Amino acid sequence: MTTITKKDLVAELSNATGIKHADTLAMVEAFMELVSKNLAEGNEVTLRTFGTFDLRVARGKIGRNPKQPNSEVMIPDRCVVRFKPSKELKSRVASLSVQNVHDGVALNGSKLNGSQV
Repeated sequence: MTTITKKDLVAELSNATGIKHADTLAMVEAFMELVSKNLAEGNEVTLRTFGTFDLRVARGKIGRNPKQPNSEVMIPDRCVVRFKPSKELKSRVASLSVQNVHDGVALNGSKLNGSQV
C-alpha cells in the first residue's frame, strides 16, 4: 500500500478534468481550507457518498514522560477530528481483499497509487 499525497491528487484531478495543474491545486487547497475552517468553527462537514468529518472530545488521561517513567502528567480533554466513512465508501473498501491491501495492489490489478502492475 502506498501513500497518496496532495501532489498526486492534484495531478490525477488535473489529468482527469483537463483543468490546468495550477488551477486544480488552487481548488484542492481552497477545499481543504473550507473543511478546516468549518471544523475549527465547530461545524460538521458531510460529503455524501464519501463521509463525514466531525469533532469529538478526547477525554483527558494520565500520561508518562518516557524519560521519567515514574512521574505522571495529566493530559487534558481536547477536541479531535473524526472521519466517519459513508456506506458507499465502506462497501468499496470492503471489496478489497486483505492480501491485496498488504501487497499494495487494487482489485483491478493497478497499484493503489494509480500505476499499473
